[in-house]
Formats: sequence, C-alpha cells, structure tokens
Amino acid sequence: MANTNNNMPRARAAKKDEFYTLLADIEAELVWYKQHFKDKVVYCNCDDAYTSNFVKFFQDRFEEYGLKELIASSYSDGDITTQIYRKTAQGVRLTTDLGDGSYSSPACLRLLGEADIVVTNPPFSLFRDYITTLVQAKKQFLVIGNNNAITYKELFPLIRSNQIWLGIHVNKTLEFRLDPSYSEWSRMDDQGNKYGKVPAISWFTNLGHHKRNTAMTLHKRYTKDAYPQYDNYDAINVSKVKDIPKDYYGAMGVPITYLDKHCPHQFTIEDANDYILGQAAPLKPHGLIKDSHSAIGGKPVYARIVIRRVKSPGTTLTKQAH
Repeated sequence: MANTNNNMPRARAAKKDEFYTLLADIEAELVWYKQHFKDKVVYCNCDDAYTSNFVKFFQDRFEEYGLKELIASSYSDGDITTQIYRKTAQGVRLTTDLGDGSYSSPACLRLLGEADIVVTNPPFSLFRDYITTLVQAKKQFLVIGNNNAITYKELFPLIRSNQIWLGIHVNKTLEFRLDPSYSEWSRMDDQGNKYGKVPAISWFTNLGHHKRNTAMTLHKRYTKDAYPQYDNYDAINVSKVKDIPKDYYGAMGVPITYLDKHCPHQFTIEDANDYILGQAAPLKPHGLIKDSHSAIGGKPVYARIVIRRVKSPGTTLTKQAH
C-alpha cells in the first residue's frame, strides 16, 4: 500500500487537467500510422475504457489495424483499485489491481512492460515525467502534449538525438471535452458535456511517418546582412523557417516551429552549447539558444533551435569545441 500512497499526488494532479481528446482529432492523426500496429499490443495508460476516445478508436479498428491486444487502465475513484481493460481476438476481460491508476504505479508499469505501443493523451502537468517513463521503458508511442514541451530540458535532448519527433498535426488549437468539475468552458452540448479549446497542441512520437522523409524546398540565398550572427553563439539567426538559406552549411538558429518541417536527411539538430563563443553564455541543459543569451546586437530573440545542413560533397562542417 505504501507504493499506492506515494503515487496519489500524481493521480490527483492528473485529474486536475483531464482533457478528453475528440475522436475526430484522434482519427486525423492515427490514420497515418496504420502500418505500425499489426500484431502489436497497444496500451492506453491514461484512459477509461468506457469514456476514452482513444480506446474507442482501437476498439472499432481492432481487426482493421490487426492488433494483438488492446489494454486500457484508468485512474480509480478511490485509492485502492484500478480497473484494467484487455481486448484480444478472443474477447474482453476486465480485472482490478492494487494502485491508483497512475501511469507510474507498479500495476501500470507492469502493463507498460507488456505493451509495444502507447497511445494516449497524458496529463499535461506530468508530461516531462511521463515521456521519461516511456523512453526509459523503450516503448514506441504516439501521445498528445503542449508544444511548449519542446523546450523542456528533459525533452529537447531526446528530440536532438532523434529519439522523439513531432507527429503529423502540430501546434494546433484543439477542442477537448472537459471533466465535469471544470467551472469554465467554451461550450456545452445538449447532453451537458463541457468543452474547451487549448492552444499549441502537438502530437509527439517515435513512430515513423511520411513527413520525416520530406525535405524542405529552400529558395533564399545567404547574405551576411540578411542573417546576422548571435552575440554569444557562433551561429546565424534565421527569423522564419521559410527563410532558411539553401547555400549555408554553418550553424543556424531557427524558430522551434522548424520541427514541424524537420527532415533528418536534410538537417541535423545541434546542441547550442557547442557553439558558445568562448565563455559568453553558460551551458544550458536543454541545448537551445534561449532567454537573454539569444541576443543579437544586445536584443534577445525568441528561443531558437540550432541546425546544420547535412554534409554534402565539397563541404566541411566544423563546430566550436568546449
């Protein structure tokens, strides 16, 4: 019971930001990943089997997607049992286990160990720890999060090392069904369900999709005046993704919206710490050009990701050593 009690704060925090994803948004994203699910165990580890549209999606497409098994586990109303839903070709089985239903509870971690792919909308307030849990378990996943999570020190190094990338639909304003306890909402349907819109929502995944192999067509040419260098970093600033120069092979700071267009065959994502000029800026755990040290001519810009063109014949790529 001690483990259960230790996980209760996580369960309470998760209940406070329960946003139920609409089926149409799930369908719009999942249609691009069908090839990944054949003979796989899918785990929806933040989902009630009777209210979650993630579970409904896979229930309705169990045979079409060729699943081996669908598992769902939900937060318990009390503090002693978690309902576990399991669907196979032989039918549905419901069981209970000790625990509060937190994704990090012993019961749910055992289920995670059985899974091949996790698909869900995890609590936004626990997103850092949630992603860390999935990566440490070496699981494939497709989950919803806030686009600002890109800059987390726990997440960006995983993006830089190609362990995580963005899905098809990114940085969108999505409407979610809200928990009945919410006192504010944007609309209510005929059944009394509350809905609210949440900006800057992205899908995060380590499943391959077609956008990952689509290189950008670049049109601009580099000039020193158009692309100034940062005060503290040996890199040029590119204010808009569409303005990335086609003929520059050094380090470039680009907006975080670049990740929606990132093709690892075209550019590498770099650690900005490798491009600090002398001791002009402290080492940053996230590896971004960010905050006051992003200045150009003394004026800071928004957070930037450092990228470089993939080496091609006749080019020599170097970076500052520290």
